[in-house]
Amino acid sequence: MTPQQLAEACAAALWTDDSASQRLGMVLDRIGPGMAVLSMAVTGQMTNGHGTIHGGYIFMLADSAFAFACNTVDQRSVGQQAAITYLAPAFRGDRLTATAREISRRGRGGLYDVTVTNQNDEIIAEFRGHSRTVKGTLLAPEGTPATAI
Repeated sequence: MTPQQLAEACAAALWTDDSASQRLGMVLDRIGPGMAVLSMAVTGQMTNGHGTIHGGYIFMLADSAFAFACNTVDQRSVGQQAAITYLAPAFRGDRLTATAREISRRGRGGLYDVTVTNQNDEIIAEFRGHSRTVKGTLLAPEGTPATAI
């Protein structure tokens, strides 16, 4: 299996049980070794008292992209720490895109940066996540989803 095929298989396995991302209408636009792009439309239910998207939804989109990016090598990885900086507001009707890329992966730890933009390519937020590998894999030996260990 090539690194791209492995990333695609891992993403498919992860997506199967990711009801949180699916229920918010997130779309996995692109996946590759150490990278992922997810997008989401901002709905009225996501807005706060200022009429902008609640920061928690932006964080969740970035966190989901982070999760897919750090799980592209068939070693279960989870978030150990993450921080986000909000740079501009987003509004109902906007389409947000989170682009995650691996900065470093050594031993059990990884570092990932995620940029969240709107449909006009304006930067809405910057997210940095630290991952940690745990026991288990996403794929069974034949390439089918594995059970959690």
